[in-house]
Amino acid sequence: MQTRLVTFEVALPASVAELQHAIAIALAAHGDPLRWAITQVNQQQVWVEAVVLIPG
Repeated sequence: MQTRLVTFEVALPASVAELQHAIAIALAAHGDPLRWAITQVNQQQVWVEAVVLIPG
């Protein structure tokens, strides 16, 4: 297994629950998350930085 640092953006939804769900879906596309953090927010976007495990 390898670790990888990934960054991505998600649209800022109306609720925290929707934000958590959007981040979880985006993280799953990159691998198995070890840790993640919201690093920046504006009125339309949320930026996330994560360390993920990649099989192989």
